[in-house]
Amino acid sequence: MSKRKVLIICYYWPPAGGPGVQRWLKFVKYLPEFGIEPVVYCPENPSYPIIDESLVGEIPNDIIILKQPIKEPYGLANVFSKGRAKQISSGVIPKAKKQSIVERLMLYVRGNFFIPDARKNWVNPSVSFLSNYIKEHQIETVITTGPPHSLHLIGLQLKARFGIKWITDFRDPWTTIGYHKDLKLTKSSIAKHKSLESKVLNTTDHIIVTSNHTKNEFLTKTSQPVTVITNGYDSHSVRVEGKDKKFTLSHIGSLLSERNPSILWEVLSELVAENKAFSKAFQLNLIGVVSDDVIVSINQYGLENHLIVLGYVSHQEAIAFQMKSQVLLLIEIDSEDTKAIIPGKVFEYLISETPILAIGPKDSDVEQIITSTNTGTYFNYSQKQELKSQVLKYFEAYQNNSFQLNGIGLQKYHRKALTKQLASLLN
Repeated sequence: MSKRKVLIICYYWPPAGGPGVQRWLKFVKYLPEFGIEPVVYCPENPSYPIIDESLVGEIPNDIIILKQPIKEPYGLANVFSKGRAKQISSGVIPKAKKQSIVERLMLYVRGNFFIPDARKNWVNPSVSFLSNYIKEHQIETVITTGPPHSLHLIGLQLKARFGIKWITDFRDPWTTIGYHKDLKLTKSSIAKHKSLESKVLNTTDHIIVTSNHTKNEFLTKTSQPVTVITNGYDSHSVRVEGKDKKFTLSHIGSLLSERNPSILWEVLSELVAENKAFSKAFQLNLIGVVSDDVIVSINQYGLENHLIVLGYVSHQEAIAFQMKSQVLLLIEIDSEDTKAIIPGKVFEYLISETPILAIGPKDSDVEQIITSTNTGTYFNYSQKQELKSQVLKYFEAYQNNSFQLNGIGLQKYHRKALTKQLASLLN
């Protein structure tokens, strides 16, 4: 019995690093087990801000991958900005008062001349190429995943031409995503974003989102069905010899300028000053892209001697750090917009057998996940004393070697279980 072919249009694909690429890499891995043959379409020469060659080895050997060239503005922008364009494209946007004239100009141009994003010029060539492929191979279903949300415009045109089943996957919201506030959008640009978002949401056959908050937002904008399929974790063979000897609090992933929890730095600074044993044992690991603003803030609280910044590491190394650390930090900006954001690393955190210490906005999707799975503690930005008390409890457990974790309901977040949900929509 032949498998049903589904065309998946994505920008992030190995060797790109980060959680965005892993979502569809894992779906592609498991879809054949549910009678579906995925065909992947991605750029031939993309400008990825993060590279992780280890993910290339996870691509199934028999998968069909179509590639076409893409023209992106980041190469030219880097010439004028001494490499800052690549950093901005990875999400590290300096605070407004610290932006240079070139950076302010770059953000204005990015926000108002490249709508919905800097990959917009790939839309028409992709529609032309894929139109021929769809006709030749009788493709009946297309999936577009964003950001970049310009990829949904490819699906929009293919839907108009062929009347195919079109599913849109939103790993992040569109017009309410936090960084839109930094792009210096004019009123007409904001209106154009909203218009494109509305066309996509009301033309697609089915919408997939990664959080309940995004689902509730989209249900106010469309009558099309919206399904939550979160990110997840996959089985792995990573092994570590044991936990770190130091009392390590580790954050894995990007810490942007606005994701800078001074409440946590203040708590840690006080504990270092008040508790000699804590000061001797404590180590703060930042693993991933970190804004200079965050480093400055940590140093201002006198924590520089306890800080280790390791930068981006491979996915396998990140998993090892999750397993070795004494406590895992999960930080989100204190904003209404970020309640819908569930970082991809959360799900690997859940199975790391390491307690999670999370700080973010009240009533977020992340808070619900951590609480319901019994895998850590969650605090909002007004709970300084509660946060300090919990850090001390974790330190005492470290001293006594008495950490106990009893996670519950984790299996539903396995990549295979999530792919089964996706397959049910495709069938």
